[in-house]
Amino acid sequence: MHKYFNLLILLFSLSIFIYGQELIEKYPAYTYVFNEFDIEKDYIYDSDFHDFVYKNERGLKLFYKHSLQRGKDVLPTMKNLLLDEGVSDLFIYLSMVESGLSSVAISPKKAVGLWQFMPKTAKMYKLTVENSYDERRDTVSATSAAISYLNKLHKQFGKWYVAAMAYNCGEGCIQRAIERAGTDELTVLLDEDQRYLPKETRDYIKKILLVAMIGENMNLDFDSNTDSLENGLIEVEVSSDTSLEKIAKLIKIKTNVFQKLNNKKRIDKNNTYKIKIPISKVFAFYLRYEPRQEKKIFKSHHISHVVLLGDTLESIAKKYHANREEIMILNQLNSDNLVLNKFLLIPVEEKVFYNMM
Repeated sequence: MHKYFNLLILLFSLSIFIYGQELIEKYPAYTYVFNEFDIEKDYIYDSDFHDFVYKNERGLKLFYKHSLQRGKDVLPTMKNLLLDEGVSDLFIYLSMVESGLSSVAISPKKAVGLWQFMPKTAKMYKLTVENSYDERRDTVSATSAAISYLNKLHKQFGKWYVAAMAYNCGEGCIQRAIERAGTDELTVLLDEDQRYLPKETRDYIKKILLVAMIGENMNLDFDSNTDSLENGLIEVEVSSDTSLEKIAKLIKIKTNVFQKLNNKKRIDKNNTYKIKIPISKVFAFYLRYEPRQEKKIFKSHHISHVVLLGDTLESIAKKYHANREEIMILNQLNSDNLVLNKFLLIPVEEKVFYNMM
């Protein structure tokens, strides 16, 4: 009986080793992923992780592809902001798990945006949360706030995987789990029998790791050499006496980053000049900037639209009960000609905005 039991243990250990080797061959970038989250490489042989991969791999591959398509316009900005602040760009996968890379995602608990901030936490990190303007939906502001929060968690707990789990269940939850377990070791905290952490959090970190392994194996489909914020810019006009520092403060972007985008200043005959701002900041700009000359009036709610075959400005305006001229101004369009698959912002009334949610 004893020999039979030992044989079962041996076979079980062998099966874990074999499946671990299969994962290594399938996802050779796993060492990079684990290293970025401060996880030991031998976690690839963990049986609970194997079970999670077996049950969720197919679904998360589809989830990854859909999220990548949805978030392709914001990924370069998110990546460069993370790297600029010393946080691994693999935390993009945390945002992916949180929101599917949708800036308008809303959870049943009313968490909003790419990083799923609750109102209380958003306000702690100085994000505006109002009916007229919810900064949790702003790519740059929300990502900057998430970076600050993640850095705080990392400073508090010392390991990135612990910071990621604390992002999900809260600092108190993680602290109590570590005290009960007597360690912050990942395999102990994720023990399925002891249940030091809620199941949602145990699955959450595994999901991030698996999606990251999938993503790094497939390679994120955007230019990793893109300069910070260079993708998705829009030109706006400001009066000549308006400093870049003032605009940077208004739209909540670091002055040095903003100046890199606007290193050339040319004042025209109307005593105005054009500056580049991230398209994700256009809401904040038109809501907060008050030029000396005639002010352009924009509706405070906006809906994103991707130009499809057959779309015209008239048909798009009709679809959203919007104004054709406002669409042209907001998107810096010089003619009625539209580019297929181009991203447009549509200014709409509050009622239309919430009916579209």
